[in-house]
Amino acid sequence: MDKFTRKTSFEQWFSPISSTKLEEWVESHQLNYYTKKLHITSFLKLLVFAQLNEIESLRAVSETLFSDDLQKATDLESISFSQLGRRLNQIPTDVFQQVFLDLVAQIHEKSQYEHRRKTTTPLKIIDSSTLPLNLNNHKWAEFRKTKSGIKLHLRLVYAEKGCSYPDKAVLTNAKEHDRGQLEVLVDDKECMYVFDRGYLDYERFDRMTDDGYFFVSRLRKNAVTRVIEPFELPNDSTVLSDEMMLIGTTQNRAENVFRLIKVLDSKGNELHLITNRFDVSADDIAELYKSRWAIELFFKWLKQHLNIKKFYAQSEQGVHNQVYIAMIVYCLHVLAQLNTNSSKTYLKISRLLKAAPWKSAHLWIRKIAGKAVP
Repeated sequence: MDKFTRKTSFEQWFSPISSTKLEEWVESHQLNYYTKKLHITSFLKLLVFAQLNEIESLRAVSETLFSDDLQKATDLESISFSQLGRRLNQIPTDVFQQVFLDLVAQIHEKSQYEHRRKTTTPLKIIDSSTLPLNLNNHKWAEFRKTKSGIKLHLRLVYAEKGCSYPDKAVLTNAKEHDRGQLEVLVDDKECMYVFDRGYLDYERFDRMTDDGYFFVSRLRKNAVTRVIEPFELPNDSTVLSDEMMLIGTTQNRAENVFRLIKVLDSKGNELHLITNRFDVSADDIAELYKSRWAIELFFKWLKQHLNIKKFYAQSEQGVHNQVYIAMIVYCLHVLAQLNTNSSKTYLKISRLLKAAPWKSAHLWIRKIAGKAVP
């Protein structure tokens, strides 16, 4: 039997991207009109393959099509790097954002997110990371005299068994302050939000509390606070203190009362945590804040194992498109893990895929599921 009459590993991995939905989005934007061969599905397959393999330029992406296997997978015999560049700059970012959000919806379903939220409070972590750009090629993103960059504001769904994944993203110029995106990323009252002191804003903390949103964040040590009532701690608690307090000065203060919890981090530094949640133990609040490390690991993974260190495009839209394509690749790894009940890390799944993208999908699935390969 010809090896292309059945799915390859790459095609199986890519399959959560619905071709039907993709065509609907393409039709609504009229993206395939006047396009002779570089249709969106072919383009997306080629670009996710490039991200997966950390290919650093569109010229190099074009040269990958010397592979017969990739030609058959993408339905392309050849394409010039200039055509790839034009397509990357022309496609509205909304299209890739919709693909990303559709994959997130599938992850929600596969990870039983809706079931978990009925029994426990889902945890969502908010943070941002600056992605540097070449100042000469990206003057539209200048934020210092010698630097350009964009900022990825992200919300990460945290799951205990390592299945953490992004479910909402906002891209801005790097000079945009984090606080301005908090209201965009906080939209579910049945979640607990964790974020760092870059989002410190007393007025917004008041609004979140009044509107019924729960959060835990880090407070600056020099913040002005007034203790109203200390809470008793269990004998085995690792928390230093737990208090109900008012925060701020006469000129700048919060109207609501909050909870101040002091703990030591792994290096022995004292952290001051603020939360509006009073029905959870102080030790549990401290553990919730520790989970914020998951989003740091996500940003590290994105920068180290996907090609967003060197951007293909010079336009704002092209750069934003590449970031969403990178997150699409990450979500495909998450779905590969969930669909096979694999205990392997996303990095291991990625390496197995890159090692044999054109082999039988059946063999790849058995490998990532930890089953013996006949």
